[in-house]
Amino acid sequence: MKYISVLLLAATFVSCGEEADVEQDIQTNNEIPTTEFNTKAAGGKVMMQAFYWDVPAGGTWWNTVQGKVSSWSSAGFDAIWLPPATKAQNGGYSMGYDPFDYFDFGSYNQMGSVETRFGSLSEIQALISAAHTNNLDVIADIVVNHNSGGASQYNPFTGGNTWTDFQPASGMFTRSYYDFHPNDYHSVDAGAFGGFPDLCHDKQYVQDWLYNNSNSIAKYYKNVMGFDGWRFDYVKGFEPWVVKNFKNAVGGFTVGGYWDGNAAILESWANQAEASAFDFACYYRMRDAFMGNDLTQLNGDMLLKRNSYKAVTFVANHDTDEIYNNKLLAYAYIMTHEGYPCVFYRDYEEWLDKNKMNNLIWIHNNKASGTTSYLYADNDEYVARRNGSPGLIVYINNSDSWQERWVDTNWANTVIKDYTGNSGWEPTTQADTWVKVEAPPHGYTVWSVK
Repeated sequence: MKYISVLLLAATFVSCGEEADVEQDIQTNNEIPTTEFNTKAAGGKVMMQAFYWDVPAGGTWWNTVQGKVSSWSSAGFDAIWLPPATKAQNGGYSMGYDPFDYFDFGSYNQMGSVETRFGSLSEIQALISAAHTNNLDVIADIVVNHNSGGASQYNPFTGGNTWTDFQPASGMFTRSYYDFHPNDYHSVDAGAFGGFPDLCHDKQYVQDWLYNNSNSIAKYYKNVMGFDGWRFDYVKGFEPWVVKNFKNAVGGFTVGGYWDGNAAILESWANQAEASAFDFACYYRMRDAFMGNDLTQLNGDMLLKRNSYKAVTFVANHDTDEIYNNKLLAYAYIMTHEGYPCVFYRDYEEWLDKNKMNNLIWIHNNKASGTTSYLYADNDEYVARRNGSPGLIVYINNSDSWQERWVDTNWANTVIKDYTGNSGWEPTTQADTWVKVEAPPHGYTVWSVK
């Protein structure tokens, strides 16, 4: 997460220039029969991160996202991840990561505004309803490591005053120094963040308001607001059982933001939390591969290779965006490999070629199945095979010229084609399943049965 003062809300982003027009024979999601994906369940297709840092203020964002959910669903997304949706200390300026009132979705006049930065209660309700109509799950961003905006009170555990007196206008989940660290239970937990009051998850009162009570955050968000799943922020700051207990109370797809490039650590956390994790190990390997012109980095350790069912892969998010060269190649990687891909809003809506993104989403949802065999990698070239039915061959070429390579497929005496439209070849595999494929400079092809 990022915390930026109200005076420094502007962020600078590097644009990845427009890609060339996609060829007419490109396969798009429009070819998917309407009955093929008629069950709403996050995790099977592609997630949209439906925000970026410092989206426009003024209460318009929920309406903006609502206007896009139909096209996102048609493109092959199955879930949208929203920013923290309730009132935070900076009111109408806040991105939500400094939470104050977990039950104010834009209806109480507190922290300087009635609406949140993103809109009103009625507007987020309309957005969630529209998403569900379009078979999209809605993932709530849950920030429970720390709070912000409390009044000052004398704290006997510190011998001075702390900002730990929380009296939200909703009247729900009032808090005092007993509910933060240090307190009468212990001084610290797994980690604090930025000097904010740090919630003590070992307190029964805190647990009751987070997930045990009938009107807890978990149950209110699920049963009243209609959220379907959960993205937990800064999970390094509290124990994995917090996420597990929250998820067990209400169900739904659950993923944690554990910012660490060590795949073994991510796997351990995901197993303990019984949840998915954003695959930062994959992210950093891709950064080193595509920014450092060394595609052998893609052979490195990643959560998706250890447990693909717990890996949420991504190329950029609201916190980090370091793959600005060859970004579309990185999307070609996550859309053809195991894991649950998450697309960053600005990449899809602003910075990259949407037709090519939609093509990769179609390929993911229709061709990318089964286990993965890693066939070849050097500085400039990378080839992998998905072994499902029908499966695919992905060929990524980061050199300055067209490249060709013989590869071993799962198909004998079979005509194949490149489903990206980047190559016009339609070769026939040999009886021994080998075939020659090609890929354009700083581009990719994805081959499967014609």
